[in-house]
Amino acid sequence: MEMQAVLVNKYCKAKDLKPIKVDSPKIRANEVLIRHSAIGVNFFDICFRKGQYTISSMPAILGMEACGYVEAVGSKVKNFHEGERVAYATGGIGSYCQKRAIAEQFVVSAQNNLSDVQVAAVLHKGLMAHALLHRVYIAKRAKRILIHAVAGGVGHILCQWAKHLGIEVIGTVGNEEKIGFAKSLGCDHIINYKKEDFVQRVTEITNQQGVGLVYDGVGKDTLHNSLQCLWPMGMCVNYGEASGKTEPLDLNYLFANSLYVTRPTMAMYKSNRTELVLSANEVFAATEKGVIKPKITTYDFKDVAKAHQDLESRKTTGSLVLIPPKN
Repeated sequence: MEMQAVLVNKYCKAKDLKPIKVDSPKIRANEVLIRHSAIGVNFFDICFRKGQYTISSMPAILGMEACGYVEAVGSKVKNFHEGERVAYATGGIGSYCQKRAIAEQFVVSAQNNLSDVQVAAVLHKGLMAHALLHRVYIAKRAKRILIHAVAGGVGHILCQWAKHLGIEVIGTVGNEEKIGFAKSLGCDHIINYKKEDFVQRVTEITNQQGVGLVYDGVGKDTLHNSLQCLWPMGMCVNYGEASGKTEPLDLNYLFANSLYVTRPTMAMYKSNRTELVLSANEVFAATEKGVIKPKITTYDFKDVAKAHQDLESRKTTGSLVLIPPKN
């Protein structure tokens, strides 16, 4: 049996991506075979495609997350059954395909009132937001935070959830077109960091006090200046490198104000099975209740190159989802 998949044999440009036919996977005893119905697109996918993050062996299938239906289960699988709707976001790359065999430990049930597309749009980004707000640091303690790329995939979920927690949010965007969307998320203050000095603006907005916490998924273009936005003993959480690989940081840069910097990996924070299931359920529940209202753009599977081009060029807002062929 064959299926369609986006396979890479080397690090490449977005235009080089296209679905091809490959053999369908065979499951091992501890694996679940999932037929995908919706596939989430994340900036991590671009980082892997470009070689910013290493792919251990090629050829490889890109993609971190998907929603779908169980087609078969291995002999040692206990928690899932054929026909059940499930999703995953922590099992490593391999989701840009019609079917995937993945270890049971990474799979969560998706028995809720969300659509397949909504599940694929919120799981990975929602788990990241959950980790950032509740595990990496208890964000409510900071009271005032700065979120870079607040209109992006993680950023727009992070902002909505933070506002639900009663936190004051300063958000940055990369162009004027995204300001209206940022306002709709409940962002208290919005800065176009391409036109304005965001350090100066944060200083003005906070009356020179700064913020207790910065969420920086941009990396290279913003990290050093993000540190200047913190109040004493504040924390900068660098969770991505959308602008390129972050330059080395001199620890003496942190000394004057006793600052903290961390580089969390969501999959590590959700590696415990109980934590994964509980936090995934919290993400789904927050979406069902309207705490998280994902903005979703869908692409046909054959248009995967366009999805990557749009995301990489910072044209998009919210979450991107690929719709694979049914047959």
